[in-house]
Amino acid sequence: MALIKSISGIRGTIGGKPGSSLSPVDVVKFTAAFGTIISETAGKKEIPKVVIGRDGRISGSMINNLVVNTLISLGIDVIDLGLSTTPTVEIATKAEGANGGIIITASHNPKEWNALKLLNSEGEFIDAETGERLLKIASESDLQFSPVDKLGKISSNSGYLEKHIQLVLDYPLVNAEAIQNRNFKVVVDCINSTGALVVPQLLSRLGIENVVVLNGEVDGKFAHNPEPLPEHLTGLSNEVVKQKADFGIAVDPDVDRLCFVCEDGSMFGEEYTLVAVADYILSKQKGNTVSNMSSTKALKEITVKHGGEYYPSAVGEVNVVKKMKQSHAVIGGEGNGGIIVPDFHYGRDALIGIALFLSHFAATKKGLKSFRGNYPDYFISKNKIELQNGINVAAIFEKIKKKYKNNPINTEDGLKIEFDTDWVHLRTSNTEPIIRIYAESGFETTANNIAKRLMQDIKEFS
Repeated sequence: MALIKSISGIRGTIGGKPGSSLSPVDVVKFTAAFGTIISETAGKKEIPKVVIGRDGRISGSMINNLVVNTLISLGIDVIDLGLSTTPTVEIATKAEGANGGIIITASHNPKEWNALKLLNSEGEFIDAETGERLLKIASESDLQFSPVDKLGKISSNSGYLEKHIQLVLDYPLVNAEAIQNRNFKVVVDCINSTGALVVPQLLSRLGIENVVVLNGEVDGKFAHNPEPLPEHLTGLSNEVVKQKADFGIAVDPDVDRLCFVCEDGSMFGEEYTLVAVADYILSKQKGNTVSNMSSTKALKEITVKHGGEYYPSAVGEVNVVKKMKQSHAVIGGEGNGGIIVPDFHYGRDALIGIALFLSHFAATKKGLKSFRGNYPDYFISKNKIELQNGINVAAIFEKIKKKYKNNPINTEDGLKIEFDTDWVHLRTSNTEPIIRIYAESGFETTANNIAKRLMQDIKEFS
């Protein structure tokens, strides 16, 4: 059992004891703490308002009911979008003039996990300072509930998925005509969650009539590990080849991550989703880019080619968004297939990502495999080590830092070490009790060997 409190929200496994999992007690406690902060920001004369939505997880309805009733017990009005996506809730929170938002999703985590992703009034993740205050309120149980005549009210709004699709279609750089003219055949893996409610519909509205949907039943019984990594997408790859499709699309359960599969079943590369979209955006408007420091250096090369400047950030959407605002970036995101288009909204969004990627691809008249050849062939080896209780990660990193003291080192987010043209990044996850070890090189074996070397260092110094 696990309960993780970070900038990515309150995340844990379902079942077990309070304080060691995402139990009903913990859901109420952290929701009430968030609601307390929301009520303070609203002021005394205003009835505070929160937008909520959830992905298709098995535990989603249960958590949803706990969240709704906790918020109304604090005198907060709730707009419940029901089954939705993370970017849709982000858009709705701002559009409704709400004081905050809650997305009930554990994103890429397996079915036994769920989480509360917490948004401010701009529909963006709360900052670290607000997060620390929330944890303090929750730990001290400094809560004040409303009397019976001042309870909040609940309203439902199921129309935001359609509004989200329309906003994508209306975005100036989305070229639906070019996409329609290619007469694509597409296979989509919706991983038994809310992507099934919106991705096929978006493709249809973009003029793609031939869409094969895999795992389209929204029951939260994920057909495979829901993180859209190559090792989890063999079914999609095989179906693309079997159907003689032009490409495949995979999203995660809350539809903020995106990756493509080429017509031969090979991966386009989740790292290169952002690279391709950035290439398209920068060809239309000059500007800067941002990605987290675990992402491929190919984005920097594309940015420089277009005359812009690239800025790395710490891992985590809130950190990427902060750096994007500071650097006035026109496109940014994370190498896990998370696309952030700032003049659309400051949040990872697979729907705008799909539309922009396909607008770029459709105009080339190439196959997706050939299109992939436009970009560098770097390899990122992505690995993880599970953390045992009581392990001192800071001490381990300090020993590794000393071992590689002659190499360029960045400690802004964990430990990033450069080796000539290669790099490795070690950091504790915001979403799982693990250390992530990512290494990039121009050669796959080199990237794997660098990662293995550092994993051995971690074990040695543990």
